[in-house]
Amino acid sequence: MGLLYAVAGLVLVARLASAPPTAGAGLELNVIAAAVIGGTSLLGGRGVVGGAVIGALLMESLSNGMSLMNLPSAYQSIAVGLVLLFAVYADIRGRGRSSSTD
Repeated sequence: MGLLYAVAGLVLVARLASAPPTAGAGLELNVIAAAVIGGTSLLGGRGVVGGAVIGALLMESLSNGMSLMNLPSAYQSIAVGLVLLFAVYADIRGRGRSSSTD
């Protein structure tokens, strides 16, 4: 994990071209959304690293597209929240169907 933290820190520093101590503040929602989109349940259970990577790629593509459209950051946060709500809803619906067939 320490190696992965170091890689994430280097990517963030390369992206910002500086290393402020508060560089990662506010990224929590994006990280949670990426993990949930990747298949990790908020209700417990297991997640897959590959799924989290795919979720992160999808979230970053969404963020990049909204930045290219010059959307204000408040709207970008709202969009990430809506995607997270949809992913949680889909997870809960999927769990409900799988437990009713058991």
